[in-house]
Formats: sequence, structure tokens, C-alpha cells
Amino acid sequence: MDLADIPIFSMLRSRMGYLSEKQRVISENVANASTPGYTPHDLKAFSFQAKLQAVAGPGSMVATEAGHMLPPGAKRGVNVKPVKAKDSETTMDGNSVVLEEEMMKLTDARMDYDAAVSFYQKSLDILKLAMRRPGSGA
Repeated sequence: MDLADIPIFSMLRSRMGYLSEKQRVISENVANASTPGYTPHDLKAFSFQAKLQAVAGPGSMVATEAGHMLPPGAKRGVNVKPVKAKDSETTMDGNSVVLEEEMMKLTDARMDYDAAVSFYQKSLDILKLAMRRPGSGA
């Protein structure tokens, strides 16, 4: 059995992929902080509810094996697209990147990523515990 077949691991992997992409978009914004006319980008908020509906909506089919066909409208992997997002300030050259806001977004994304990694690790530990032979010790 592959870990991707377990829904919690699939959702955590999608969440970590989203947060990695968010960090990439933020770093791109910071890199273009001095570019005239640059508008910062951001990603739409990640929603576990939307992910659940995409994977297993009410009465919908679910792809349980890698070779299975996906239900209509469902997609595999991380599929996020950056959107232009105006920050609170625009300089005289038209650049609207505010480094303080980008650093706050980056800190939030990093904390969320660390929490997802921790939850992933705890879930793996629970699976290892469940697979251990009774009375085998630590």
C-alpha cells in the first residue's frame, strides 16, 4: 500500500505542496521588490474542504489506485496558480511590493509548513506503532 492511498497523507502532501509554492511566490515577490511596475502575486487560500470535495464528494467515485481513472473534474497533485494581489503601498515607480508584508506571509507559510510536516511525521509514527508485532517492545 502506498501512503498516497491514505487520504490524510494525500491531503497533507497537497498542503505541503501548496505551502512550498506559496513560499516560491513570496520569494519571487521579494526578488522583484525593486522592479518598476511589479505587482506582487499571491495564491488563493488552501481549503481542506475543497480538497475533500474534489477527492470524495457526496456520492462520487474515488480513485483508490494509481491506475484508476479520476472522476470528472478531479485532479492529481498540486494545482495552484498565482494571482496578482495588490499590497497596501505603491511606490512612485509603480512597484507595490511591501517587504514587511512579504516577510510576514513567509513566516506564516513556514509555520504552517512546519506544522504539516510535524503532523505527517506523527501520522507515520502512529502507522509504525500499529504495524508493530504485539509484545515486540520498543
